[in-house]
Amino acid sequence: MAYQPTPADKFTFGLWTVNWSGQDQFGAASRAPIDTVEIVHRLADLGAYGISLHDDDVAPYPCSDAERDAAFARLRAALDETGLVAAMGSTSLFAHPVFKDGGLTSNDRQVRRFALRKVLRAVDTLAGLGVQTFVFWGGRDGSEYDQAKDVRGALARYREAIDLCTGYVVDHGYSMRFAIEPKPNEPRGDILLPTVGHALAFIATLDRPDLVGVNPETAHEQMSGLNYVHGVAQALEAGKLFHIDLNGQHGARFDQDLAFGHGDLFNAFSLVDLLENGGTDAGPSYDGPRHFDYKPSRTEDRTGVWESALANMRTYLILKERAQEFRADPDVQEALVAAKVAEINIPTLDEGEDLSALLADRSAFEEFDAAAYFDGKGFGFVRLQQLALEHLTRAR
Repeated sequence: MAYQPTPADKFTFGLWTVNWSGQDQFGAASRAPIDTVEIVHRLADLGAYGISLHDDDVAPYPCSDAERDAAFARLRAALDETGLVAAMGSTSLFAHPVFKDGGLTSNDRQVRRFALRKVLRAVDTLAGLGVQTFVFWGGRDGSEYDQAKDVRGALARYREAIDLCTGYVVDHGYSMRFAIEPKPNEPRGDILLPTVGHALAFIATLDRPDLVGVNPETAHEQMSGLNYVHGVAQALEAGKLFHIDLNGQHGARFDQDLAFGHGDLFNAFSLVDLLENGGTDAGPSYDGPRHFDYKPSRTEDRTGVWESALANMRTYLILKERAQEFRADPDVQEALVAAKVAEINIPTLDEGEDLSALLADRSAFEEFDAAAYFDGKGFGFVRLQQLALEHLTRAR
């Protein structure tokens, strides 16, 4: 396999990813900005499927309506020229100083009204680009001091805003859904809806929960000390994986935004296996964009930017091939049976059985040999993991 990306792979990149200048809170930019049109053409040349964007990536606030319209017209023309799609979009409610206490959950009511107008304006613009998924990342929606934020009130305001937005797209006939992107901290000390589980519980309280899902990111779950594959699987099980952000992370530390697979490689392998082979028919469990939300290392020059973009896609394709080989290996198939992996999908009660029948079944408790599991009846999970390692490292 050549590991050459094509649009059929549905790989997408945020405009903010390859265009990260390398500036961080400890140092100035290490690269010059790249023009939006050049980004679109270069990604197309690399075999990408599309882009994602914040409104301010294209027309930074504040700017005149004429400047904004011209900037988005240039982007639209570049997309038309290359055939790339605008798959996901958002609005920046975190960069401008007005959002220092958040946007939709700011204690300042006037800031919340401004933020909501900015969101609705972005919805109109992004709908015109064909964007199907609008992501809410509340990077400033949180606090550093517990007494400074009424969290119940903040969640009520977040709910109010999302309910207004879902009503807006319904009223305007937009084919757009919303996705919440969880993150535990950074830049705020504690961010609201920090994990996939928090977001799913919140979504259940909305007026139109069918229009709202999640956008889990590798680093955001792993910097919480959580298992990204588990978070994605829970989102899939709930029918709420509306979009996904892929990158690399080395455990519970700051958000590193490394290239995909350049952190926890085992977890990346399992994630690709889940997305590509985890469906009910052993096919793909997710048909949306494979989106890379990473940052080219501050050490890289312009050449390194495009090499890092290609690295994300090649790593995904390599892991996809390894996962297919893993699943096709007779030894793996035998190990999966021994580990009873498929048995988890068999209901615990027989078809038509109720609790009274279970209580009457002596083989389920009174005659069950629980002692046999001491020093016996192992599951062989270590062997299964070793087989995964050997396929991952091409030892098999």
